[in-house]
Amino acid sequence: MRVGVFDSGVGGLSVVKSLLEHKLFEEIIYFGDTARVPYGVKDPNTIIRYSLEAIEFFKNFEIDLLITACNTVSAYALDEMRLHSNCDVIGVVDPGVLALKNAVPSTQADILILGTKATVKSGAYEKGLNLLGYERLTAKATGLLVPIVEEGLYEGEVLQSALHHY
Repeated sequence: MRVGVFDSGVGGLSVVKSLLEHKLFEEIIYFGDTARVPYGVKDPNTIIRYSLEAIEFFKNFEIDLLITACNTVSAYALDEMRLHSNCDVIGVVDPGVLALKNAVPSTQADILILGTKATVKSGAYEKGLNLLGYERLTAKATGLLVPIVEEGLYEGEVLQSALHHY
Protein backbone atom coordinates (compact mmCIF):
# COMPACT_ATOMS: atom_id res chain seq x y z
CA MET A 1 0.00 0.00 0.00
CA ARG A 2 1.27 3.48 -0.89
CA VAL A 3 0.55 6.50 1.33
CA GLY A 4 1.09 10.20 0.73
CA VAL A 5 1.85 12.58 3.57
CA PHE A 6 1.30 16.31 3.07
CA ASP A 7 2.39 19.15 5.30
CA SER A 8 2.98 22.85 4.85
CA GLY A 9 6.61 22.28 5.84
CA VAL A 10 8.78 19.64 7.44
CA GLY A 11 6.88 19.17 10.71
CA GLY A 12 4.95 16.32 9.07
CA LEU A 13 8.14 14.28 8.97
CA SER A 14 7.24 13.27 12.54
CA VAL A 15 4.18 11.55 11.04
CA VAL A 16 6.40 9.85 8.47
CA LYS A 17 8.74 8.70 11.24
CA SER A 18 5.84 7.10 13.09
CA LEU A 19 4.58 5.40 9.91
CA LEU A 20 8.07 4.03 9.25
CA GLU A 21 8.43 2.77 12.82
CA HIS A 22 5.10 0.94 12.62
CA LYS A 23 5.76 -0.41 9.10
CA LEU A 24 2.20 0.37 8.04
CA PHE A 25 2.89 1.08 4.37
CA GLU A 26 5.12 -0.30 1.64
CA GLU A 27 5.86 3.16 0.27
CA ILE A 28 5.58 6.69 1.65
CA ILE A 29 5.60 9.80 -0.53
CA TYR A 30 6.12 13.07 1.35
CA PHE A 31 5.27 16.53 0.11
CA GLY A 32 6.30 19.42 2.34
CA ASP A 33 5.39 22.80 0.89
CA THR A 34 8.42 24.55 2.35
CA ALA A 35 8.23 27.28 -0.30
CA ARG A 36 4.98 28.62 1.18
CA VAL A 37 5.27 27.68 4.86
CA PRO A 38 3.62 28.70 7.16
CA TYR A 39 0.01 28.14 6.14
CA GLY A 40 -1.22 29.35 9.53
CA VAL A 41 -1.05 33.01 8.55
CA LYS A 42 -2.87 32.54 5.24
CA ASP A 43 -6.57 33.08 4.57
CA PRO A 44 -8.86 30.02 4.24
CA ASN A 45 -9.19 30.29 0.44
CA THR A 46 -5.42 30.26 0.01
CA ILE A 47 -5.08 27.28 2.37
CA ILE A 48 -7.67 25.39 0.33
CA ARG A 49 -6.02 26.33 -2.99
CA TYR A 50 -2.59 25.17 -1.81
CA SER A 51 -4.13 21.95 -0.51
CA LEU A 52 -5.81 21.22 -3.82
CA GLU A 53 -2.49 21.77 -5.55
CA ALA A 54 -1.05 19.10 -3.26
CA ILE A 55 -3.86 16.75 -4.34
CA GLU A 56 -2.78 17.27 -7.95
CA PHE A 57 0.83 16.48 -7.00
CA PHE A 58 -0.17 13.19 -5.37
CA LYS A 59 -2.26 12.10 -8.36
CA ASN A 60 1.06 11.43 -10.12
CA PHE A 61 1.85 8.66 -7.61
CA GLU A 62 -1.40 6.66 -7.46
CA ILE A 63 -1.46 6.66 -3.67
CA ASP A 64 -3.97 4.62 -1.67
CA LEU A 65 -4.31 7.08 1.21
CA LEU A 66 -3.37 10.70 1.87
CA ILE A 67 -2.54 11.94 5.36
CA THR A 68 -2.60 15.67 5.78
CA ALA A 69 -0.11 16.25 8.61
CA CYS A 70 -0.86 19.97 8.83
CA ASN A 71 -3.32 21.13 11.49
CA THR A 72 -4.23 24.22 9.47
CA VAL A 73 -5.00 22.20 6.33
CA SER A 74 -6.90 19.67 8.43
CA ALA A 75 -9.01 22.47 9.90
CA TYR A 76 -9.83 24.22 6.62
CA ALA A 77 -9.33 22.06 3.55
CA LEU A 78 -10.19 18.41 4.27
CA ASP A 79 -13.66 18.49 2.74
CA GLU A 80 -12.41 20.08 -0.49
CA MET A 81 -9.46 17.72 -0.64
CA ARG A 82 -11.75 14.73 -0.27
CA LEU A 83 -13.92 15.98 -3.13
CA HIS A 84 -10.93 16.23 -5.49
CA SER A 85 -8.85 13.23 -4.41
CA ASN A 86 -8.77 9.75 -5.93
CA CYS A 87 -8.19 8.23 -2.48
CA ASP A 88 -9.22 8.65 1.14
CA VAL A 89 -7.86 11.77 2.85
CA ILE A 90 -7.41 11.98 6.59
CA GLY A 91 -6.27 14.89 8.72
CA VAL A 92 -4.69 15.29 12.13
CA VAL A 93 -7.39 17.15 14.07
CA ASP A 94 -9.66 14.16 14.75
CA PRO A 95 -6.73 11.89 15.73
CA GLY A 96 -5.38 14.72 17.91
CA VAL A 97 -8.72 15.01 19.69
CA LEU A 98 -8.82 11.23 20.18
CA ALA A 99 -5.24 11.21 21.50
CA LEU A 100 -6.17 13.87 24.06
CA LYS A 101 -9.23 11.89 25.11
CA ASN A 102 -7.05 8.82 25.66
CA ALA A 103 -4.39 10.78 27.54
CA VAL A 104 -6.74 13.01 29.59
CA PRO A 105 -9.94 11.12 30.36
CA SER A 106 -11.28 13.77 32.75
CA THR A 107 -13.52 16.16 30.84
CA GLN A 108 -13.04 18.63 33.72
CA ALA A 109 -9.30 19.00 33.03
CA ASP A 110 -7.90 22.34 31.92
CA ILE A 111 -6.76 21.94 28.30
CA LEU A 112 -4.42 24.36 26.51
CA ILE A 113 -4.56 24.22 22.71
CA LEU A 114 -1.54 25.66 20.88
CA GLY A 115 -1.62 26.25 17.15
CA THR A 116 -1.16 28.65 14.29
CA LYS A 117 -3.37 31.70 14.08
CA ALA A 118 -5.55 30.01 11.43
CA THR A 119 -5.85 26.72 13.32
CA VAL A 120 -6.88 28.48 16.52
CA LYS A 121 -9.29 30.75 14.61
CA SER A 122 -10.96 27.69 13.03
CA GLY A 123 -11.98 26.35 16.44
CA ALA A 124 -11.52 22.83 15.07
CA TYR A 125 -9.98 21.38 18.22
CA GLU A 126 -12.49 23.09 20.47
CA LYS A 127 -15.40 21.72 18.41
CA GLY A 128 -14.05 18.18 18.54
CA LEU A 129 -13.28 18.36 22.25
CA ASN A 130 -16.63 19.96 23.09
CA LEU A 131 -18.39 17.03 21.39
CA LEU A 132 -16.57 14.74 23.84
CA GLY A 133 -17.64 16.85 26.82
CA TYR A 134 -14.47 18.89 27.39
CA GLU A 135 -15.36 22.45 28.35
CA ARG A 136 -12.32 23.94 30.07
CA LEU A 137 -10.45 24.81 26.90
CA THR A 138 -8.08 27.67 26.18
CA ALA A 139 -6.65 28.15 22.70
CA LYS A 140 -3.57 30.26 22.01
CA ALA A 141 -2.07 31.16 18.65
CA THR A 142 1.66 30.50 18.83
CA GLY A 143 2.98 31.41 15.40
CA LEU A 144 6.60 31.67 16.55
CA LEU A 145 6.62 27.93 17.18
CA VAL A 146 6.24 27.17 13.45
CA PRO A 147 9.77 28.23 12.40
CA ILE A 148 11.17 26.68 15.57
CA VAL A 149 9.63 23.31 14.70
CA GLU A 150 10.72 23.74 11.07
CA GLU A 151 14.29 24.12 12.36
CA GLY A 152 13.96 20.97 14.48
CA LEU A 153 14.49 22.83 17.76
CA TYR A 154 12.47 20.67 20.15
CA GLU A 155 14.35 21.81 23.24
CA GLY A 156 16.73 24.52 24.33
CA GLU A 157 16.98 28.25 24.77
CA VAL A 158 15.18 29.32 21.57
CA LEU A 159 12.14 27.16 22.30
CA GLN A 160 12.08 28.22 25.95
CA SER A 161 12.25 31.90 24.96
CA ALA A 162 9.31 31.50 22.57
CA LEU A 163 7.24 29.68 25.20
CA HIS A 164 8.10 32.37 27.74
CA HIS A 165 6.94 34.99 25.22
CA TYR A 166 3.51 33.38 25.08
